Amino acid sequence: MYPRSEMKETGTTTLGIVCRDCLVLATESKSTMGYLVASKTAQKIYEIDDKIAITTAGGVGDTQSIVRMMKAEIALYKTTRRSEFTVRAAAALLSNILQSSRYYPLMAMLLVGGHDSSGFHLYSVDPLGGSEPDNYSSTGSGSPFAYGVLENEYRENMSRDDAVRAAIKAVHAARERDIGSGGEIVVAIITKDGIGHLSRSEIDNIYKSVRSGN
Repeated sequence: MYPRSEMKETGTTTLGIVCRDCLVLATESKSTMGYLVASKTAQKIYEIDDKIAITTAGGVGDTQSIVRMMKAEIALYKTTRRSEFTVRAAAALLSNILQSSRYYPLMAMLLVGGHDSSGFHLYSVDPLGGSEPDNYSSTGSGSPFAYGVLENEYRENMSRDDAVRAAIKAVHAARERDIGSGGEIVVAIITKDGIGHLSRSEIDNIYKSVRSGN
């Protein structure tokens, strides 16, 4: 029997990049339970609105509970107010949920990203509800390795292709050196029209190019 401190996803790499005409979110898909690989296909990107998504790092039960609360609150707001729910509002809602549990903190480090009438936005939110906007960010045990790539690759007003390549390169670097990161690379792209995901063949082709240095 694993102690409670180990009954959680202890290793993860997630990241987000704000681009010229989209926002890119990327993760790997490995989840762990102590020294056991609990899943090789864990979901870490969740759509919480038409053009807003979050990435999750931390305890699986906690993060899934947060996703459910976020979806319910956003749906209720849009039903009663019949107005746009902004990315900033999503980050504030998430911060309030986490802050309300500060004495029994939820094990979660999340990124909130998306598009609204004011453009593309990305926020990182810590377990106690602290929220910070940024043009690129990473969470999880693999984030130091991902940041090593992002600091070098990021450019203001990056194109979609350059951002996707940088994201895949950063997650790949984390998988190579972080014991808690592994599985498949997953990439979601948020545009002004909605949320899409790169196919496995598209990711594999870019990954091969990254590995070959082209």
